[in-house]
Amino acid sequence: MRGGRQNRGRGRRGHRRISDDIRATIVDHVVNHGLTMAEAGRRVQPNIGRSTVSSIVQTFRRENRTARLPQTGGRGRLFTPQQEEAICTMVRANNAMRLREIQRTIIEDNDVFENIHTVSILTIDRVLHRNQMSMKQLYRVPFQRNEDRVKELRYQYVQRIMELESSEPSHNFVYVDEAGFNLTKCRRRGRNIIGHRATVDLPGQRGGNITMCAAISEHGVLTHIPLIGPYNTQHLLNFLETLYRALIPDDERGLFREDLPKYVVICDNVSFHRSNIIRQWFVTHLRMLIEFLPPNSPFLNPIEENGGT
Repeated sequence: MRGGRQNRGRGRRGHRRISDDIRATIVDHVVNHGLTMAEAGRRVQPNIGRSTVSSIVQTFRRENRTARLPQTGGRGRLFTPQQEEAICTMVRANNAMRLREIQRTIIEDNDVFENIHTVSILTIDRVLHRNQMSMKQLYRVPFQRNEDRVKELRYQYVQRIMELESSEPSHNFVYVDEAGFNLTKCRRRGRNIIGHRATVDLPGQRGGNITMCAAISEHGVLTHIPLIGPYNTQHLLNFLETLYRALIPDDERGLFREDLPKYVVICDNVSFHRSNIIRQWFVTHLRMLIEFLPPNSPFLNPIEENGGT
């Protein structure tokens, strides 16, 4: 195989920037100590090739300098740091903003961008990447989640939990939630030999949805009860009775003393969680309390992460 064809595909070597200190050292080795070009290149780290050493020495002899010349020429940045920050502020305020919308806003703005009359989409994209902003999938957040009213309810909830943690007797927190799934669910993507389908075995019929109700605490999973179909008030009552037996020993049931720990069940705002029958169950079980999460705040319930796994 001839000449250049045998090296086709080999990456081009990048340009190595040599510091001014190493340049001065190279000149000292060659001019003052009489080393050859090759010997001088091997005396520094990383090693430098003979041709590069020769170029450095010739520049010294011709121009009497070892420092690199400052970079000149080319086109400077279009945007000032303040203008780049303004672009980033646009994106932070509206994550769904498209590059063309940013472009139109910049051109129409006669205040911050008064000196910008035209700008390409590619330039805007480079500005965003330089400021560590990239394209990603949008995560949908209900706008009610960030209302001041909801934030205040979260604050009150956290204060209530902190009061329970610091009060006597001790309060143990139990997190309860329901999650639905179907046995026919599977991964959407797989691997196989090229030319063959990637397959997975599933039941022939879809079947009913399964709902799992579970309770966890700082000690792990306390109990879980699956059933076909959705949960309702009666199913939740059965679950609470099972949870009660798991938490309260036989010889302590029916007792209410100040030295016995209490259990706080934390759950979301599903309608049947707040039914009168459920509330009455907690009234008759004195060592069991219930606390409801603030609206639009599933991230305050650790079992949400447990159910996802």
